[in-house]
Amino acid sequence: MIRYCTQCVMPETKPDLFFDDHGVCCACLNYMNRNQVDWDSRRKELLEILDRYRSANGSNWDCIIPVSGGKDSTYQVIRLLELGMNPLCVTATTCDLSDIGRHNIENIKKLGVDYVEFTSNRVVRAKMNRIGLKQVGDISWPEHAGIFTIPVRAAVQFNVPLIVWGENSQNEYGGPAAASKNNVLTRRWLEEFGGLLGLRVSDIIGQEGIEARHLIPFTYPDNDDLQRVGVTGIFLGYYLPWDGYANALLAQGHGLKTFHNTVEGSVVNYENLDNHQTGIHDYFKFLKFGFGRATDIACMHIRRGRITRKDGMQLVKMHDGKFPWTYLDKPVDKILEPMDLSVDEFIQICDRFTNKKIFKKDAHGKLLKDRHGNLTKINDDNVD
Repeated sequence: MIRYCTQCVMPETKPDLFFDDHGVCCACLNYMNRNQVDWDSRRKELLEILDRYRSANGSNWDCIIPVSGGKDSTYQVIRLLELGMNPLCVTATTCDLSDIGRHNIENIKKLGVDYVEFTSNRVVRAKMNRIGLKQVGDISWPEHAGIFTIPVRAAVQFNVPLIVWGENSQNEYGGPAAASKNNVLTRRWLEEFGGLLGLRVSDIIGQEGIEARHLIPFTYPDNDDLQRVGVTGIFLGYYLPWDGYANALLAQGHGLKTFHNTVEGSVVNYENLDNHQTGIHDYFKFLKFGFGRATDIACMHIRRGRITRKDGMQLVKMHDGKFPWTYLDKPVDKILEPMDLSVDEFIQICDRFTNKKIFKKDAHGKLLKDRHGNLTKINDDNVD
């Protein structure tokens, strides 16, 4: 039996999640603890940091904002412009950029910022997607590496010490207490929580003809360069109350484009809009741990009192863990094409990474799937 948080719908199978004596998960506890935060004091602390790093004579940018074009990075840009900062926005181009993603990147430029977009070698990137999918079950492995290394490399390259990230995912989604309270992103945070799944960048060297020179964008700058520039990163969500839905509303009011329907595997239409591979990434989370993006979103809205736990569980049953035949209307065979993988080969990889303990099987131990290729969790029918 899979145990669920008594307040939200997050299962115990989520890595780094713990429950208290009342069965409440640490992500819910983190959110409840926000009521004890002196947000005025936090905002004052933020202003002091920004003033400390602001370019005294306007000869350089005040900070770097890593941006994808999504709701949260659009929100970050809006807020920092309101606070009088002159940011350099840096995008690490996603693996399979959607039309909506391109629109929203262009929209950030229209907010009135200087902007740099870095696109890594597409041939090497496709190989890394395939390696990540086959070896650790994460098609987005190179993206998870690049979004945390490329802005840091830009900070060194342009001599801009302050990087302003968005939310601390360990706080919003649940994780070790020390990490969830951290307001600074460090190399250790990247290695432990940045989504590398134990596959180091150096492990890629020698695979499929990939050489060290191909991996420059995915390699963290050395400590001497970081110390010379004084690079540091902060999470904006530590200083300002973080709410993805509120961020989306503000971003939409400033030109963010959303999907025409609920995004596949989710329960909303305003996030994860830039990368066609995201559906596969979220599906593997479901295969490994028994929950997907619909669970993440439902939990965040339950904690904020927008929907009940009962309604959240129903939405999860309706939307979570469906086989990703499409994402943002792009068929899975077209998504897999650059990686030279067929749908049948993909399904074999899926089955290899599926946690057999949490899904229903037949008498011979074979995973049970419906006619759409969907699995069923072992106690989906009797979760209260």
